[in-house]
This record gives sequence, structure tokens and C-alpha cells, in this order.
Amino acid sequence: MSEHGTRYVVVGAGLAGASAAAAVRESDPDAVITVLGEEPHLPYERPGLSKDYLQGDSDAAGLAVHDAGFYDDQRITVRPQVRVTELDRAAHEVVTADGERIGYDRLLLATGSAPRRLPVPGADLAGVLTLRTLEDSDAVKDAIAAGGPLVVVGAGWIGLEVASAARSAGVDVTVVHDAAVPLERVLGEAVGRRFADLVTAAGVTLIGQAEVAGLTGTGHVDGVQLADGRTLPAATVVLGVGVNPRTELAEAAGLQVDDGVVVDATFRTADEAVFAVGDVARAHNEWIGEAVRLEHFAAASDGGPVAGRAMAGREGARWAVPPFFWSDQFGVGLEYRGWADPARHHVVVRAGAPASQTGTPWFAFWHEAGRLVAGLHVDGWDDADTVKDLVSSHAVVDVARLADPGVPLADVRA
Repeated sequence: MSEHGTRYVVVGAGLAGASAAAAVRESDPDAVITVLGEEPHLPYERPGLSKDYLQGDSDAAGLAVHDAGFYDDQRITVRPQVRVTELDRAAHEVVTADGERIGYDRLLLATGSAPRRLPVPGADLAGVLTLRTLEDSDAVKDAIAAGGPLVVVGAGWIGLEVASAARSAGVDVTVVHDAAVPLERVLGEAVGRRFADLVTAAGVTLIGQAEVAGLTGTGHVDGVQLADGRTLPAATVVLGVGVNPRTELAEAAGLQVDDGVVVDATFRTADEAVFAVGDVARAHNEWIGEAVRLEHFAAASDGGPVAGRAMAGREGARWAVPPFFWSDQFGVGLEYRGWADPARHHVVVRAGAPASQTGTPWFAFWHEAGRLVAGLHVDGWDDADTVKDLVSSHAVVDVARLADPGVPLADVRA
């Protein structure tokens, strides 16, 4: 340990890393805390990059996790534009791209994830964009302002939010994806079909079960070639085909990796001095009862403080809350709480109108033998707290009453 306090180094300057650093300071007044980030910014929150920031409803300052004064006040050193290239566990040091060696007593990997690219011809053309950083969002925003047609490849949350922003600006949008319906992998076909209705009602062309064979253009993209022979005109292509956890440092250092850095409910790896949190971590969630890797805001906002307290030796610091995320798209707002596997869990859709009829709330719940594991509301704000209570408590419900919009949600317990 350092004579002047325990040295905590956080690799990754996003929400998870910044919130962990703040929690370390709360738990260890004498800590020496350094946060290393590759981007030229102080830590910021990413959800707005595909929502209000992309649509011009907020500025970059509104994305900040904390203002600059916070880090000075809390004696947290944030070093932007520092890329860590090696983790030397034996020496308790990280090595930067410039060859600097930085010692630690406790290390947190909060390196996040990287957008996947398409392994097809033309993928490196100008105008083929991903959305992960502030600069990425600026590029997509500029592309929307320049006009369409815009093709989004992938119908996950990011892809649909980009499509929504573009449609609200009057741009012609086509969404191409390889599943039967949008969001099928995370929500299942029944719920995904309702989102398909919402998307198409907004004027988006939706092409499912499609494979991208290549991107065309000379210097700049001008089209998307599908495997069935069609070519879609495109002034811009935005890729939303998922991300890969940035596990390279952990793997090279000999830490266990299995779709993320493997950690326990305190976010500790098998090396007691090394922790991992956020997109990069596959962590045991005690509320779920198994290890999962999540790429959502709350995994960072809830997990970061737990990791920080655990690093500082606080008793009882464990990840034991239901996951949560939200989205705003095509005129609706939604919240999802809990964790469900559509292949394992049964779904109940509670709806009194088609999804295309915006303004009418609807719900979906996932259960195992009547025990709730997740819940989604779309514009169901009056019942949002009830959904939270039902899911958080793993309520056992009467499935028939749950499916009936005429039965108050407060009265669906078995």
C-alpha cells in the first residue's frame, strides 16, 4: 500500500468508472484515486447520445456524470486521452501507450465495449457510422441534418432510437435486420411484433430476416446490398449490430473471460486486487440469481458504486438490484425492469390497443411459473411504480388477471 493512502486506478472514464471513483472517495477519505480515459472528455453518460442529444434537445454539458469541479473537490484525478495497453498484475501496474507505468493497490477495469462492424465489402467507406462516443453522435446528427436516405443496420435499441431521431427530422429511413421482428432477441417475438407496428406506423421501412452482403460507393457509401439481390440507396449507413466487451487487457493479463470479465457480486475478479464493472463485466447479480453481462445505463450506475465500495473494503457491497433501462422512440417512452430470457420465460402482453396507437399505454411481463422476472411498460407512467414493485419483489401473479387490462395492476398478485 502507498504510504499516503491506498492507490486506486480506474481504467475507463465512463459512468461506471466515474461512479465507482466517487464511491471509493466516500468510503476511503485517504484514497489516491486516478481515472484513466481514452476520450478527450470528462466522464459522460451515453444514453443521451442516441436520444435527446442526438435530437438536439440537450447539449454535451448535460451528459456529464459530474462537473469538473466535482473531481477537484473530491481529489479524483481524471486523465483524458490516456490509453492503457497492458495490465501487469505481478507488478501491480498498468502500462499506457506512451510507456508510462502507473502503480495500483486496487484496480478497476471499466473499459466498456466497442461497436461491431460489418465483415462485408465497403464497410470502411465514409458515411458508414457507429454510435458509441460523443463524436459518433455528432457525426450521426450531421448526417441526419444533411438528409437521407438513411439505412440503419440492426433493430436493437440503438438502431431504433437513431431511426426515430431521423424520422422526426423528416429523413427517409430503412431499418435492415436479421431477425423476424425488432428487438426479438431481448424481448421475444410477441413483444417485438408490437414494436414493428410502432416503427412502421412512423413511416420507417422495416426489412427483417435480411442479410447485408456489402456496401457500395466510391469513397462514400451510396447503397446497401442485400443477399437477396436488392440494393437500398443510402446517403448514410448507421450500424447498430451490437457491441463486443473490451476484454483485451484482462485476457492478456490471464484473467478469466467468458463474454466479459468474470467477476462476483462485488465485481471482484479471481485476483483480489482487480475488479471489473459495466459493459465489460460478466457479474453475478444476486437479484437475478446468476451471472450476466449487461450493456445498459443502470448496470453502470448501480454497479459502479458497488464496485467502488467493495474495492474500499466496505462490508455488504454487492450487486443485488434488478436491472433497469429505458428508451424514447417514435413518440413513446418506455421502461424495462428485471431480466428475462425470451427463450426461457413466458411473456404476458397486457394491451388494450395496437402499439401503433400511441398515447395508449401497454405492458409486457415475463414470468416463470407465475413468478415475475421482468416487466416493460410503454407510456404506462401512472403504473410505473406498480410495475417496479411487482418486478422488484418477484411477485407471484395470477396470469389471467395480469393479461386483462381491465384489472388494476395493483390487484394481479395471486
